[in-house]
Amino acid sequence: MARARQERAENTRQAILDGAAAAFDRCGFEGTSLSDVVRHAGVTKGALYFHFPSKEALARTLMEEQFQVAEGLSAPEDRGLQTVIDLTHRMAHALRTSVRVRAGVRLVIEFGSFTDPDPFSYNTWIDTCRSCLGPAQATGDVHPALDVHDLATFIVGSFTGIQVTSHVRTGREDLHTRVTDLWSYLLSAITPAPRIPLHDPAGSSDCRSGLALPAPRPAAIG
Repeated sequence: MARARQERAENTRQAILDGAAAAFDRCGFEGTSLSDVVRHAGVTKGALYFHFPSKEALARTLMEEQFQVAEGLSAPEDRGLQTVIDLTHRMAHALRTSVRVRAGVRLVIEFGSFTDPDPFSYNTWIDTCRSCLGPAQATGDVHPALDVHDLATFIVGSFTGIQVTSHVRTGREDLHTRVTDLWSYLLSAITPAPRIPLHDPAGSSDCRSGLALPAPRPAAIG
Protein backbone atom coordinates (compact mmCIF):
# COMPACT_ATOMS: atom_id res chain seq x y z
CA MET A 1 0.00 0.00 0.00
CA ALA A 2 2.74 2.46 0.98
CA ARG A 3 4.68 1.57 -2.17
CA ALA A 4 1.62 2.22 -4.32
CA ARG A 5 1.13 5.63 -2.67
CA GLN A 6 4.77 6.48 -3.30
CA GLU A 7 4.44 5.51 -6.95
CA ARG A 8 1.29 7.60 -7.35
CA ALA A 9 3.00 10.56 -5.69
CA GLU A 10 6.02 10.25 -7.96
CA ASN A 11 3.80 9.95 -11.03
CA THR A 12 2.00 13.12 -9.96
CA ARG A 13 5.30 14.92 -9.41
CA GLN A 14 6.51 13.95 -12.87
CA ALA A 15 3.22 15.06 -14.42
CA ILE A 16 3.60 18.44 -12.72
CA LEU A 17 7.14 18.81 -14.05
CA ASP A 18 5.99 17.86 -17.55
CA GLY A 19 3.14 20.35 -17.38
CA ALA A 20 5.39 23.09 -16.02
CA ALA A 21 7.98 22.40 -18.71
CA ALA A 22 5.38 22.70 -21.45
CA ALA A 23 4.11 25.99 -20.02
CA PHE A 24 7.55 27.50 -19.36
CA ASP A 25 8.86 26.41 -22.75
CA ARG A 26 5.98 28.19 -24.44
CA CYS A 27 5.53 31.31 -22.32
CA GLY A 28 8.59 31.69 -20.10
CA PHE A 29 8.65 32.26 -16.36
CA GLU A 30 6.77 35.54 -16.18
CA GLY A 31 4.22 34.45 -18.77
CA THR A 32 3.32 31.26 -16.90
CA SER A 33 0.94 31.06 -13.95
CA LEU A 34 0.45 28.15 -11.60
CA SER A 35 -3.02 27.78 -13.11
CA ASP A 36 -1.30 27.21 -16.46
CA VAL A 37 0.85 24.51 -14.89
CA VAL A 38 -2.16 22.81 -13.32
CA ARG A 39 -3.99 22.84 -16.63
CA HIS A 40 -1.06 21.38 -18.55
CA ALA A 41 -0.35 18.77 -15.87
CA GLY A 42 -3.94 17.70 -15.27
CA VAL A 43 -3.62 17.89 -11.48
CA THR A 44 -5.14 19.96 -8.71
CA LYS A 45 -3.48 22.99 -7.16
CA GLY A 46 -3.37 21.09 -3.90
CA ALA A 47 -1.31 18.35 -5.54
CA LEU A 48 1.00 20.96 -7.05
CA TYR A 49 1.61 22.69 -3.71
CA PHE A 50 2.19 19.32 -2.03
CA HIS A 51 5.23 18.79 -4.26
CA PHE A 52 6.36 22.35 -5.03
CA PRO A 53 5.81 25.32 -2.71
CA SER A 54 6.11 27.95 -5.46
CA LYS A 55 6.50 28.62 -9.15
CA GLU A 56 10.16 29.41 -8.55
CA ALA A 57 10.70 26.01 -6.93
CA LEU A 58 9.27 24.40 -10.05
CA ALA A 59 11.54 26.51 -12.24
CA ARG A 60 14.63 25.67 -10.17
CA THR A 61 13.92 21.94 -10.46
CA LEU A 62 13.62 22.17 -14.23
CA MET A 63 16.77 24.29 -14.47
CA GLU A 64 18.71 21.57 -12.66
CA GLU A 65 17.36 18.75 -14.83
CA GLN A 66 19.46 19.88 -17.78
CA PHE A 67 22.54 18.47 -16.03
CA GLN A 68 21.21 14.96 -16.59
CA VAL A 69 22.58 15.38 -20.11
CA ALA A 70 26.07 15.08 -18.61
CA GLU A 71 25.27 11.91 -16.68
CA GLY A 72 27.20 8.89 -17.81
CA LEU A 73 30.35 10.77 -18.79
CA SER A 74 33.45 8.62 -18.74
CA ALA A 75 35.68 8.60 -15.68
CA PRO A 76 37.68 11.84 -15.32
CA GLU A 77 40.92 10.15 -16.36
CA ASP A 78 39.27 8.93 -19.60
CA ARG A 79 37.79 12.28 -20.62
CA GLY A 80 39.19 14.41 -23.39
CA LEU A 81 38.44 16.86 -26.15
CA GLN A 82 36.09 14.51 -28.00
CA THR A 83 34.14 14.13 -24.75
CA VAL A 84 33.38 17.86 -24.80
CA ILE A 85 32.45 17.77 -28.50
CA ASP A 86 30.09 14.86 -27.91
CA LEU A 87 28.61 16.59 -24.86
CA THR A 88 27.65 19.64 -26.91
CA HIS A 89 25.91 17.40 -29.44
CA ARG A 90 24.12 15.56 -26.64
CA MET A 91 22.92 18.90 -25.29
CA ALA A 92 21.84 19.95 -28.79
CA HIS A 93 19.87 16.71 -29.13
CA ALA A 94 18.24 17.22 -25.73
CA LEU A 95 17.19 20.74 -26.67
CA ARG A 96 15.52 19.39 -29.80
CA THR A 97 13.80 16.40 -28.16
CA SER A 98 13.15 17.17 -24.48
CA VAL A 99 10.66 19.83 -23.44
CA ARG A 100 12.09 19.71 -19.92
CA VAL A 101 15.59 20.57 -21.11
CA ARG A 102 14.24 23.31 -23.40
CA ALA A 103 12.24 24.80 -20.56
CA GLY A 104 15.14 24.57 -18.14
CA VAL A 105 17.54 26.28 -20.53
CA ARG A 106 15.00 29.00 -21.32
CA LEU A 107 14.59 29.61 -17.61
CA VAL A 108 18.36 29.78 -17.10
CA ILE A 109 18.63 32.45 -19.78
CA GLU A 110 15.65 34.39 -18.40
CA PHE A 111 16.87 34.23 -14.81
CA GLY A 112 20.33 35.31 -15.91
CA SER A 113 19.08 38.18 -18.04
CA PHE A 114 15.94 39.58 -16.51
CA THR A 115 15.88 38.73 -12.80
CA ASP A 116 18.64 38.33 -10.22
CA PRO A 117 21.57 36.96 -12.24
CA ASP A 118 22.30 33.38 -11.21
CA PRO A 119 25.55 31.96 -12.63
CA PHE A 120 25.09 28.48 -11.13
CA SER A 121 24.05 26.69 -14.33
CA TYR A 122 26.71 28.36 -16.44
CA ASN A 123 29.40 27.67 -13.84
CA THR A 124 28.34 24.03 -13.61
CA TRP A 125 28.68 23.53 -17.37
CA ILE A 126 32.00 25.40 -17.37
CA ASP A 127 33.32 23.10 -14.63
CA THR A 128 32.09 20.05 -16.56
CA CYS A 129 33.85 21.18 -19.73
CA ARG A 130 37.00 22.03 -17.82
CA SER A 131 37.04 18.52 -16.33
CA CYS A 132 37.42 17.21 -19.88
CA LEU A 133 39.76 19.87 -21.24
CA GLY A 134 42.34 19.37 -18.49
CA PRO A 135 43.01 15.75 -19.49
CA ALA A 136 42.86 16.79 -23.16
CA GLN A 137 45.63 19.31 -22.56
CA ALA A 138 47.67 16.70 -20.71
CA THR A 139 47.52 14.36 -23.71
CA GLY A 140 48.46 17.10 -26.18
CA ASP A 141 45.02 17.68 -27.71
CA VAL A 142 44.84 21.27 -26.42
CA HIS A 143 47.68 23.74 -26.86
CA PRO A 144 49.66 23.93 -23.59
CA ALA A 145 49.58 27.74 -23.51
CA LEU A 146 45.77 27.87 -23.30
CA ASP A 147 43.93 28.35 -20.00
CA VAL A 148 41.42 25.50 -19.93
CA HIS A 149 39.05 27.38 -17.62
CA ASP A 150 38.93 30.30 -20.04
CA LEU A 151 38.46 27.89 -22.93
CA ALA A 152 35.61 26.12 -21.12
CA THR A 153 33.98 29.50 -20.47
CA PHE A 154 34.28 30.37 -24.15
CA ILE A 155 32.75 27.04 -25.24
CA VAL A 156 29.76 27.36 -22.90
CA GLY A 157 29.14 30.95 -23.97
CA SER A 158 29.49 30.06 -27.64
CA PHE A 159 27.10 27.11 -27.37
CA THR A 160 24.57 29.28 -25.54
CA GLY A 161 24.62 31.87 -28.31
CA ILE A 162 24.50 29.27 -31.06
CA GLN A 163 21.50 27.45 -29.63
CA VAL A 164 19.56 30.70 -29.13
CA THR A 165 20.32 31.81 -32.69
CA SER A 166 19.36 28.39 -34.05
CA HIS A 167 16.11 28.47 -32.07
CA VAL A 168 15.16 31.87 -33.46
CA ARG A 169 16.18 31.14 -37.05
CA THR A 170 15.18 27.50 -37.58
CA GLY A 171 13.47 26.19 -34.45
CA ARG A 172 16.80 24.44 -33.73
CA GLU A 173 16.50 22.31 -36.89
CA ASP A 174 20.08 23.25 -37.81
CA LEU A 175 21.52 23.09 -34.31
CA HIS A 176 23.75 20.05 -34.85
CA THR A 177 25.11 21.62 -38.03
CA ARG A 178 25.89 24.84 -36.20
CA VAL A 179 27.57 22.94 -33.35
CA THR A 180 29.64 21.04 -35.91
CA ASP A 181 30.64 24.37 -37.46
CA LEU A 182 31.70 25.67 -34.04
CA TRP A 183 34.08 22.77 -33.54
CA SER A 184 35.34 22.80 -37.13
CA TYR A 185 36.46 26.39 -36.65
CA LEU A 186 37.62 25.97 -33.06
CA LEU A 187 39.77 22.86 -33.43
CA SER A 188 42.26 24.62 -35.67
CA ALA A 189 42.73 27.29 -32.98
CA ILE A 190 43.03 25.10 -29.89
CA THR A 191 44.50 21.80 -31.11
CA PRO A 192 47.97 21.11 -32.56
CA ALA A 193 47.64 20.37 -36.26
CA PRO A 194 48.77 16.70 -36.09
CA ARG A 195 46.07 15.99 -33.46
CA ILE A 196 43.12 17.60 -35.28
CA PRO A 197 42.25 14.52 -37.40
CA LEU A 198 41.78 12.52 -34.19
CA HIS A 199 38.62 14.48 -33.36
CA ASP A 200 35.26 14.61 -35.13
CA PRO A 201 33.45 17.98 -34.95
CA ALA A 202 30.18 16.21 -35.80
CA GLY A 203 30.49 13.92 -32.79
CA SER A 204 32.08 10.53 -32.38
CA SER A 205 30.51 7.54 -34.12
CA ASP A 206 29.27 6.26 -30.75
CA CYS A 207 27.69 9.64 -30.00
CA ARG A 208 25.97 9.88 -33.38
CA SER A 209 24.76 6.31 -33.14
CA GLY A 210 23.41 6.81 -29.63
CA LEU A 211 21.53 9.95 -30.67
CA ALA A 212 20.46 8.53 -34.05
CA LEU A 213 22.16 11.41 -35.85
CA PRO A 214 22.88 11.23 -39.57
CA ALA A 215 26.41 10.71 -40.83
CA PRO A 216 28.49 13.91 -40.91
CA ARG A 217 28.74 15.88 -44.10
CA PRO A 218 31.74 14.98 -46.25
CA ALA A 219 34.55 17.50 -46.09
CA ALA A 220 34.74 19.97 -48.93
CA ILE A 221 37.38 19.23 -51.61
CA GLY A 222 39.62 21.95 -53.01
